[in-house]
Amino acid sequence: MDFQQSLIATVHDYSLGNLNAIAFNQELKQRPTALLIPCLMEEFSRPALRLIRDTLSSLTELSSLVIALSADSADDVNAAEAFFAEMPFPVHVHWTNGPAVKDILTSMEQHGLDLTGPPGKGWAVWQGLGVACQHAEVIGLFDADIRTFGSGYPERMLRPLLDPSHGMAYVKAFYSRLSLETQALQGRATRLFVGPLLTSLEQIFGPLPYLRYLQTFRYPLAGEFAFTRDLAMNLRIPSDWGLEMGLLSEVYRHVAPSRIAQVDLGLFDHKHKSLGQQPNEGLQRMASEIFCTVLRSLMEHEGSVVSMDQLPTLEVLYRRVGEDRVRQFGLDSAINRLPYDRHGEELAVHRFSKLLRPGLTALMASPIAHQLPSWSRLHSCNPSFASELALAGRADRSASLHRTRARRPRRPNCSTVPSPARGRSTSSAAA
Repeated sequence: MDFQQSLIATVHDYSLGNLNAIAFNQELKQRPTALLIPCLMEEFSRPALRLIRDTLSSLTELSSLVIALSADSADDVNAAEAFFAEMPFPVHVHWTNGPAVKDILTSMEQHGLDLTGPPGKGWAVWQGLGVACQHAEVIGLFDADIRTFGSGYPERMLRPLLDPSHGMAYVKAFYSRLSLETQALQGRATRLFVGPLLTSLEQIFGPLPYLRYLQTFRYPLAGEFAFTRDLAMNLRIPSDWGLEMGLLSEVYRHVAPSRIAQVDLGLFDHKHKSLGQQPNEGLQRMASEIFCTVLRSLMEHEGSVVSMDQLPTLEVLYRRVGEDRVRQFGLDSAINRLPYDRHGEELAVHRFSKLLRPGLTALMASPIAHQLPSWSRLHSCNPSFASELALAGRADRSASLHRTRARRPRRPNCSTVPSPARGRSTSSAAA
């Protein structure tokens, strides 16, 4: 691994294995720290989540683990709680799509806020942050399908935030995406779409600060990141496949680059998404939404927009840069003796290129994205909303009780705050 630095701090993996579980647990005592895992019920039948659970069980000084769970029934939520019952720290299994949660979210329509979806990872992350931020000063997020999860993942990603003297507010992971079965390169959305797209946009607009910022991240689509509570409370959360790129835009809006770091987690593998047969399927749908997110962020931060007159140039540039990247990844794979499907990779580039025109057309027709409001804004409407949402997400609560609480009329900027005892009761559903 190299030792180069650029706009944001890069924490390299020098392959020395300098991990220390005892020292890390002592560092966790410095700042209350929570981990957040958005999760579908189907993950509980796969080995990845069991590996994550067993690895995290060594973090005895972790303040809490929040599982933002999409489930069909309270029995599923109870099963999830039982799955994490032996952890040495509080676990809050939050039922994101439960009836009581939906009632609580719907109640905010009286303030002109639509919090009911669309359901997905962004929606789950947003709810989980509301729960985690009540008691933690540092929050880290991991997906539930990481098949290579090891003790180095949380240690390396959280440590830059645990010592305030580092001055960091946001940490993003990067890694080598390799299939455990075939050892082939994965991460096509990053390698074959986002990278060539950003290079093409730079050729059109020049080295804009926001484009430079995005290009500094070695894996901008990484779903593993951590931040301080004051930052997490002020981020608007995208609710589509543009979550990761949208969050980078929000971080750019709130944080100086000197307070951002990226950390190498080494080898990484999780579920692989197919390319999809249609533009609204698989990686094609993901790429379409990422494209709109990037262009929308350019409007917001730079006042720049790709016009329909510039679109042919972008299409030509993207196709050329994408094909160049295929050749480069082919060389990288050959020298490392990795299997590589050059024809399949070029087909992916060609399919991605066909998404640019309909994507720009859709963006021009609807330039405002659906974003879930920041938790600081929600607190100004209803200071007790986060604690009520956490209570509603517990499977052992009566739905009728929550409906009564949700419909209680409230006024913006009311002075009511949750009592300390009530706040403590939401920190764990497994205690």
